[in-house]
Amino acid sequence: MDFHIGLDGRGDLSGQIYRRLREAILDGRLRPGDALPATRELARRLDVARNTVGVAYDRLAAEGFVAGRVGAGTFVQETGSAPRGAPAASPLRPRARWESVAPWPGWLGARPAFDFRVGLPDPRLFPYETWRRMMTRELREPSSASADPAGLPALRAAIARHVGVSRGVRASADDVIVTGGIQQALDLVGRVLLEPGDLVAVERPGYPPARMLFRSLGLRVAGVPVDAEGLRVEALPDDARAVYVTPSHQFPLGMPMSLARRTALLAWAGRHGAAVIEDDYDSEFRFGGRPIEPLQNLDRGGLVLYTGSFSKVLVPRTRIGFLVAPASLRAALVAAKFVTDWHSPLPAQAALARFIDEGALARHVRRMRHEYEGRHALLMSTLRREFAGRLDPVPSTAGLHISAFTTADPEAAAERARAAGAQVHTLAEVAMDPAARPGLVLGYGAIPAARIEAGLARLSDAMNPI
Repeated sequence: MDFHIGLDGRGDLSGQIYRRLREAILDGRLRPGDALPATRELARRLDVARNTVGVAYDRLAAEGFVAGRVGAGTFVQETGSAPRGAPAASPLRPRARWESVAPWPGWLGARPAFDFRVGLPDPRLFPYETWRRMMTRELREPSSASADPAGLPALRAAIARHVGVSRGVRASADDVIVTGGIQQALDLVGRVLLEPGDLVAVERPGYPPARMLFRSLGLRVAGVPVDAEGLRVEALPDDARAVYVTPSHQFPLGMPMSLARRTALLAWAGRHGAAVIEDDYDSEFRFGGRPIEPLQNLDRGGLVLYTGSFSKVLVPRTRIGFLVAPASLRAALVAAKFVTDWHSPLPAQAALARFIDEGALARHVRRMRHEYEGRHALLMSTLRREFAGRLDPVPSTAGLHISAFTTADPEAAAERARAAGAQVHTLAEVAMDPAARPGLVLGYGAIPAARIEAGLARLSDAMNPI
């Protein structure tokens, strides 16, 4: 191990080496079983006598921090102490706006027995062998394309074709910027288009990570109510500089925005010179009804920025998304991408381009859609049959979750269900909005169809009066 040891001057060098190694063991930087460098090698690196290092090692061994093995070397021993972290005391403090920003709750920790968490696809459905083959090919024969902050040209062209065919989005490769998921796309838009103090309108209830990101940029955020047709355009603040919406599958309630509302929103944006940020949330998984025309395809004024992600279509850890933006913003968005992280990982970009071009993505989406449609139907039928009078599902024909209103105490029901092994979320928790209408949100992306009814039975017991 190439371990760093700083020596101060020439006095008591053995003592300095001993103390540095002892601190590293107690801090957890050197773990039990780690091998220390050979005395000859460490002496050469530190420009000291070999005996100087040997004295330090002997002292550590005498105190039980290390032990030598004949013919193998010197190894760290178990000390029984917890690793020490960075100093706890510091005069440094975050800006006030970060005091109200925290990770989305309930998504971390061990996987529950009955997993109704929101926003999680089923990783068992992913064609790992196909993806591994494409990644291996890229690592063996890397693309010769340069690291363009906007993304590899092959992937941008593939994305433009994909969203053009599957969603009717009007875009060329030049219109596409590859991002690290939806969140980075929103971050780029906020950095380029908006000034601190500007007002952004979002749906209420709505997608919390977007709201938190906008606030972290120093923007004011106004929640606008939704109804059965989506965002209530007449309730938009006149001074909003941008509107963030999920028109294809409203998060978290699930209904699509009606054509009348989409038309009204674009007209409002045109009158006020405001941007519309369209998050095409879960648009790949539609199980019924007519496809919803994206706002981007209806836009004739160049006011819509269309964002999408492959996190649910592939697996969330891939973190590849994209942004389709008007030409007037493109250069600035690419510059913002460059100063943020230079570019997205190239091997994954190249592999995804092949995954799309060879038809593997389309085949995978068809398979996922068929599987999720069955889970959606089973969940809806069970809710209507077993939870009549207790849960009122919001009509939904897309996505990976179902919301349901209730007259019961959703927090108590969710807590009891979790104790019984069924992880569910309240509507207030998912939307991070204490004023949200009482309800539960049930994801079906991560739970196999064979476990849905048993998991709902746990929820039913949790909702029965005690």
